[in-house]
Amino acid sequence: MSQKSDRVGNLFEPLAGAGSGAVANPLAELEASGAMSTLAVARARCDQSGSDALSTLIGWVEGYLMTAHPDLGRTGAVCPFTRQAARLDTVRLGICEASPDNEDSVFTLIRTSFQALEAIPAKPAMAHFRTIIIGFPACGGERGIAMLRRIQDRHKVYSLTRNRMIGLMHAGSEAPGLWNPDFRPLRAPMPVLAIRHMVEQDALFAVRHPLLLLPYLVRFPFAGLKRIVAHYSGRG
Repeated sequence: MSQKSDRVGNLFEPLAGAGSGAVANPLAELEASGAMSTLAVARARCDQSGSDALSTLIGWVEGYLMTAHPDLGRTGAVCPFTRQAARLDTVRLGICEASPDNEDSVFTLIRTSFQALEAIPAKPAMAHFRTIIIGFPACGGERGIAMLRRIQDRHKVYSLTRNRMIGLMHAGSEAPGLWNPDFRPLRAPMPVLAIRHMVEQDALFAVRHPLLLLPYLVRFPFAGLKRIVAHYSGRG
């Protein structure tokens, strides 16, 4: 069995020439190369290598997503899902140095990451907390954001038909908050693509995004509908 690397890998390196074929065990391959890791391993690698990009990503995940914010509009962490996933060790982080000109390679990376998501070890009852968060430090400009948005759009149907979610976060995001429309929850210090399972608590996302509503109600026909009805009842 491959030993995990101590170096900070670049997700663009192992997958740049991978083509469109499926990788037999993508998670094991990415972890062995040092290109994807748990939060604990990522912290240790930052201490050893001084990787600025990975350190920034970890700081955002732990210092923003997993903590409360005064402008959020509700109590609790900005992303309770990520905080629980961290407790269960079902978060995987990676850095991809791809440029805006590397769209095909980034597409391959994200498609492979959907496979890797399914391989993250988790108890069956907690499998829905698996998540992959990938930072793209070389894509902070307009062209980079546009490329990543195309990658997200190209995976929307793919993800929803599998009850999965893909989200794009970046410094200039103007997406309003669910509980405070003046808050911008999807802002990040570098562009990030995150992949996770669709969960019952995604009712408000489903209400906002018509493409998501049908897959959500198919996945959660009773509990999901109850949450949506409660949402509209509360607004009345």
